[in-house]
Amino acid sequence: MFSLRETSETLLGQESLFLSREILLLYLRILSNVVSLHRMTDKLKILFLCTGNSCRSQMAEGWARELKNDTIQAFSAGLDAHGLNINAVRVMQEAGVDITSQNSQIVKKVETIPFDFVITLCGHADENCPVFTCATTVLHFGFDDPPKLAQNAKTEQETLSHYRRVRDEIRTFIETLPEALC
Repeated sequence: MFSLRETSETLLGQESLFLSREILLLYLRILSNVVSLHRMTDKLKILFLCTGNSCRSQMAEGWARELKNDTIQAFSAGLDAHGLNINAVRVMQEAGVDITSQNSQIVKKVETIPFDFVITLCGHADENCPVFTCATTVLHFGFDDPPKLAQNAKTEQETLSHYRRVRDEIRTFIETLPEALC
Protein backbone atom coordinates (compact mmCIF):
# COMPACT_ATOMS: atom_id res chain seq x y z
CA MET A 1 0.00 0.00 0.00
CA PHE A 2 1.34 3.46 -0.90
CA SER A 3 1.29 6.42 1.43
CA LEU A 4 -0.31 9.67 0.34
CA ARG A 5 3.11 11.28 0.01
CA GLU A 6 4.50 8.45 -2.15
CA THR A 7 1.42 8.57 -4.34
CA SER A 8 1.65 12.37 -4.67
CA GLU A 9 5.36 12.24 -5.49
CA THR A 10 4.76 9.53 -8.03
CA LEU A 11 1.90 11.40 -9.69
CA LEU A 12 3.20 14.95 -9.50
CA GLY A 13 6.94 14.64 -9.12
CA GLN A 14 9.04 16.40 -6.50
CA GLU A 15 8.63 19.95 -7.87
CA SER A 16 4.91 19.61 -8.33
CA LEU A 17 4.55 18.30 -4.78
CA PHE A 18 6.41 21.32 -3.38
CA LEU A 19 4.22 23.62 -5.44
CA SER A 20 1.09 21.79 -4.26
CA ARG A 21 2.15 22.22 -0.63
CA GLU A 22 2.70 25.93 -1.17
CA ILE A 23 -0.71 26.28 -2.81
CA LEU A 24 -2.31 24.35 0.04
CA LEU A 25 -0.61 26.54 2.66
CA LEU A 26 -1.68 29.67 0.79
CA TYR A 27 -5.23 28.35 0.55
CA LEU A 28 -5.27 27.63 4.30
CA ARG A 29 -3.97 31.13 5.08
CA ILE A 30 -6.66 32.68 2.88
CA LEU A 31 -9.33 30.50 4.45
CA SER A 32 -8.13 31.48 7.93
CA ASN A 33 -8.29 35.18 7.00
CA VAL A 34 -11.81 34.76 5.60
CA VAL A 35 -12.94 33.05 8.82
CA SER A 36 -11.32 35.79 10.93
CA LEU A 37 -12.90 38.48 8.78
CA HIS A 38 -16.27 36.77 9.10
CA ARG A 39 -15.92 36.72 12.89
CA MET A 40 -14.93 40.39 12.91
CA THR A 41 -17.96 41.39 10.85
CA ASP A 42 -20.46 39.37 12.87
CA LYS A 43 -22.37 41.42 15.40
CA LEU A 44 -22.07 40.44 19.03
CA LYS A 45 -25.31 38.97 20.32
CA ILE A 46 -26.01 40.54 23.70
CA LEU A 47 -28.95 39.85 25.99
CA PHE A 48 -29.79 42.50 28.57
CA LEU A 49 -31.52 40.72 31.44
CA CYS A 50 -33.56 42.21 34.25
CA THR A 51 -36.33 41.10 36.59
CA GLY A 52 -39.40 42.18 34.62
CA ASN A 53 -38.04 43.32 31.24
CA SER A 54 -40.02 46.51 31.59
CA CYS A 55 -37.54 49.31 32.20
CA ARG A 56 -33.73 48.95 32.50
CA SER A 57 -33.29 46.05 30.09
CA GLN A 58 -35.62 47.76 27.61
CA MET A 59 -33.59 50.96 27.85
CA ALA A 60 -30.34 49.03 27.34
CA GLU A 61 -31.75 47.23 24.29
CA GLY A 62 -32.99 50.53 22.86
CA TRP A 63 -29.67 52.30 23.40
CA ALA A 64 -27.70 49.38 21.94
CA ARG A 65 -29.91 49.36 18.84
CA GLU A 66 -29.58 53.13 18.52
CA LEU A 67 -25.87 53.57 19.28
CA LYS A 68 -24.20 50.24 18.49
CA ASN A 69 -26.31 48.67 15.74
CA ASP A 70 -23.20 48.14 13.61
CA THR A 71 -21.49 45.94 16.24
CA ILE A 72 -24.23 44.62 18.54
CA GLN A 73 -27.38 42.63 17.95
CA ALA A 74 -29.33 43.57 21.08
CA PHE A 75 -32.00 41.58 22.89
CA SER A 76 -33.72 42.03 26.22
CA ALA A 77 -35.67 39.72 28.47
CA GLY A 78 -36.70 39.30 32.07
CA LEU A 79 -37.09 36.59 34.61
CA ASP A 80 -40.74 37.65 34.29
CA ALA A 81 -42.48 39.84 31.71
CA HIS A 82 -44.13 42.91 33.23
CA GLY A 83 -44.83 44.83 30.00
CA LEU A 84 -43.16 48.03 28.87
CA ASN A 85 -42.95 50.68 31.58
CA ILE A 86 -44.67 53.79 30.25
CA ASN A 87 -42.18 56.12 31.94
CA ALA A 88 -39.26 54.23 30.41
CA VAL A 89 -40.89 54.61 26.99
CA ARG A 90 -41.46 58.31 27.67
CA VAL A 91 -37.92 59.20 28.76
CA MET A 92 -36.39 57.17 25.93
CA GLN A 93 -38.59 59.08 23.46
CA GLU A 94 -37.34 62.33 25.01
CA ALA A 95 -33.82 61.17 24.11
CA GLY A 96 -34.89 60.31 20.55
CA VAL A 97 -35.07 56.53 20.97
CA ASP A 98 -38.35 54.75 20.28
CA ILE A 99 -38.68 51.49 22.21
CA THR A 100 -42.41 51.01 21.62
CA SER A 101 -41.79 48.20 19.11
CA GLN A 102 -39.80 46.20 21.67
CA ASN A 103 -41.57 43.42 23.57
CA SER A 104 -41.45 42.53 27.22
CA GLN A 105 -40.61 38.83 27.24
CA ILE A 106 -39.42 36.12 29.57
CA VAL A 107 -35.92 34.77 29.20
CA LYS A 108 -37.23 31.31 28.19
CA LYS A 109 -38.28 32.80 24.84
CA VAL A 110 -34.68 33.65 23.93
CA GLU A 111 -32.63 31.12 25.86
CA THR A 112 -31.71 29.09 22.76
CA ILE A 113 -30.16 32.07 20.96
CA PRO A 114 -26.35 31.70 21.02
CA PHE A 115 -25.56 34.89 22.93
CA ASP A 116 -21.99 36.08 23.19
CA PHE A 117 -22.85 37.93 26.39
CA VAL A 118 -25.71 38.05 28.86
CA ILE A 119 -25.61 41.25 30.90
CA THR A 120 -27.68 41.36 34.05
CA LEU A 121 -28.77 44.86 34.99
CA CYS A 122 -30.21 44.25 38.46
CA GLY A 123 -29.22 42.25 41.49
CA HIS A 124 -32.24 39.96 41.35
CA ALA A 125 -31.50 38.94 37.74
CA ASP A 126 -27.84 38.47 38.63
CA GLU A 127 -28.67 36.19 41.58
CA ASN A 128 -31.29 34.23 39.61
CA CYS A 129 -29.76 34.20 36.15
CA PRO A 130 -30.63 30.97 34.38
CA VAL A 131 -28.01 28.68 32.90
CA PHE A 132 -27.84 29.04 29.13
CA THR A 133 -27.40 26.05 26.85
CA CYS A 134 -24.99 27.93 24.59
CA ALA A 135 -21.49 28.99 25.56
CA THR A 136 -21.99 32.53 26.77
CA THR A 137 -20.36 34.94 29.19
CA VAL A 138 -22.63 36.32 31.91
CA LEU A 139 -21.65 39.70 33.33
CA HIS A 140 -23.35 41.96 35.86
CA PHE A 141 -23.59 45.73 35.52
CA GLY A 142 -26.20 46.93 38.01
CA PHE A 143 -28.36 50.02 37.73
CA ASP A 144 -30.89 51.50 40.13
CA ASP A 145 -34.54 50.57 39.60
CA PRO A 146 -36.39 53.71 38.44
CA PRO A 147 -39.87 52.56 39.57
CA LYS A 148 -38.50 51.84 43.02
CA LEU A 149 -36.70 55.19 43.14
CA ALA A 150 -39.89 56.98 42.07
CA GLN A 151 -42.16 55.34 44.68
CA ASN A 152 -41.96 58.30 47.02
CA ALA A 153 -41.81 61.02 44.36
CA LYS A 154 -44.26 63.83 44.97
CA THR A 155 -44.49 65.10 41.38
CA GLU A 156 -44.39 63.73 37.89
CA GLN A 157 -41.19 65.68 37.23
CA GLU A 158 -39.55 64.12 40.29
CA THR A 159 -40.65 60.67 39.07
CA LEU A 160 -39.29 61.27 35.59
CA SER A 161 -36.00 62.63 36.94
CA HIS A 162 -35.23 59.17 38.38
CA TYR A 163 -35.97 57.53 35.03
CA ARG A 164 -33.87 60.11 33.17
CA ARG A 165 -30.88 59.58 35.45
CA VAL A 166 -30.92 55.81 34.98
CA ARG A 167 -31.57 56.22 31.24
CA ASP A 168 -28.47 58.41 30.96
CA GLU A 169 -26.36 56.03 33.06
CA ILE A 170 -27.37 53.12 30.83
CA ARG A 171 -26.55 55.16 27.73
CA THR A 172 -23.09 55.91 29.11
CA PHE A 173 -22.58 52.19 29.76
CA ILE A 174 -23.77 51.17 26.27
CA GLU A 175 -21.36 53.70 24.72
CA THR A 176 -18.48 51.70 26.25
CA LEU A 177 -19.52 48.48 24.51
CA PRO A 178 -18.16 46.16 23.33
CA GLU A 179 -14.76 47.19 24.73
CA ALA A 180 -15.99 47.18 28.35
CA LEU A 181 -16.80 43.47 28.04
CA CYS A 182 -13.16 42.38 27.76
